[in-house]
Amino acid sequence: MSLALTLIAFLIAVTAAVRSTWSPCGLSMLSTITPLAEQGRGHRFRSTASWFVIGAVVGGLTLGLAMAALAAVIATFGLAPATLLALATAALLVTAVSDSRLLGHQLPNHPRQVNERWLDQYRSWVYGAGFGWQIGVGLATYIMTAAVYALIMLGALTASPPTALALGVTFGLVRGLAILLGLSITSPASLVAFHRRFDAWREPVRRGTVAVQAVAATIAGAVTWGLTPPTLAVAVLASVCVVATMRTTLQPAASAPTTAATTPA
Repeated sequence: MSLALTLIAFLIAVTAAVRSTWSPCGLSMLSTITPLAEQGRGHRFRSTASWFVIGAVVGGLTLGLAMAALAAVIATFGLAPATLLALATAALLVTAVSDSRLLGHQLPNHPRQVNERWLDQYRSWVYGAGFGWQIGVGLATYIMTAAVYALIMLGALTASPPTALALGVTFGLVRGLAILLGLSITSPASLVAFHRRFDAWREPVRRGTVAVQAVAATIAGAVTWGLTPPTLAVAVLASVCVVATMRTTLQPAASAPTTAATTPA
């Protein structure tokens, strides 16, 4: 059960990091730290991007240290693995529902942007590492997915400080490496084309994040309560079907087109 919880936690760490790339800050980074933009500022993209990734990893390490402290506290209670996995199942269900917008409410998203004035005030390594840290720590800027909260909860529930630390670093590294998506942005036309493609993936990635959390909750619950493989397969399939149809179910019915009334002359 401990291995299942650890694997699920790393899956959520990667999923949360990927989804977070579509935050306003992620979008901002993919507009302001590009080969085109860095050339205009007289800097090298490779250098700035390297500092950004380093900063993001340090940010993830900072988050990991906080999770490690929580994991150490959880470890003192000596909870059974089944109890820890049951709590993880509950956490994943809550965050999946939050991200699905089923109830019309979401967990807090902390609407804060990085300070883009740093681009004009500091050297490239300062704003690169500084922006990277804020992105990598996960909680300093916009929280695009409740999976970030699930990650923190799962990191604590591992009851293993080293594992929690590794989860934070994994999250920060994936978030930092997202800056490399802008490698092809070398002209205004490529910038527009990139963001058109990037925006097209926003909703599919959001739905995918909900699906991952729902399936992870299903698997965690199955392991906790000892479901057989066929039952587990049915449960996972049901979770995927629910998530896949969620958007259609919640989509308000299109109102009939109206035309303005005219008065005969």
